[in-house]
Amino acid sequence: MLTFAVPKGRMLRETLDHLQSFGVELPDFDPDSRELIVYDRDRQYKFVILKPFDVTTYVEYGAADVGVAGKDVIEEHEADVYEPLDLGFSKCRLSVARPEDYTPTEEYPRVATEFMNIAEKHFAQKGENVELIKMHGSVELTPLIGLAQRIVDIVSTGRTLRENGLVEEETILHSSARLIVNRPAMKLHQNEIEELIEGFNSVVDDATPV
Repeated sequence: MLTFAVPKGRMLRETLDHLQSFGVELPDFDPDSRELIVYDRDRQYKFVILKPFDVTTYVEYGAADVGVAGKDVIEEHEADVYEPLDLGFSKCRLSVARPEDYTPTEEYPRVATEFMNIAEKHFAQKGENVELIKMHGSVELTPLIGLAQRIVDIVSTGRTLRENGLVEEETILHSSARLIVNRPAMKLHQNEIEELIEGFNSVVDDATPV
C-alpha cells in the first residue's frame, strides 16, 4: 500500500477525479469532510489529506511515498523529491502585484507574501532591494491598509486582484499540479509508482514528463 499525500481544497477534488478515471475510487469519502486519512476501495493507497504547504514535507521525509503538490510549493520549499509528471491541472501563476496608482518612492519597499524564498531569489536576481513581510493569507489586503507596497501571490483568474484595486506587475513562475515521489520510495515501490504514473498519463490531457 502506497501512502499518498494530497492537498486540501480544489486540488484534492481534481486529483480524486483523475484517480477515479483510471480506476482508483474512494466510494465513501466526502472531500468536504474533516477526515485526514482515507483508503481507496481496493486498499492500494492510504490517502493523507494535508494543508497544501505540508505535502512536500511529508513526501520528502518519507511520511508519504507519493503526493500531489503545486510547482509553486515545490519551488518555495526547495523540496528534495522526484518530480516525474506535470499533471496539467490547477494551473496558476505566482506574480508580483501592486496598487494601480502605486508610484515607487521607498528605498526599501515592503513586499508581502507567503512565498518568502521565491520572492527573495526573484528580487535578488533583479538587484532590487525590498523588505519582505511573511504572511499567511489575505496577502492582497496588505497594500490597501499600508502594510506593504507590493505583494507576491498566486494568481489564477486575476479577479481577486482587480476587486482589490491591484494589477499584475510581472510573473515570477507558472505553476500546475505535479506528481512528486519520495526518492527511496521510487526504488522500493518502483512498479506501483510506475503504474500510478501510467494511470495519470492515460487520463490527463496535459500531463507531461518533467
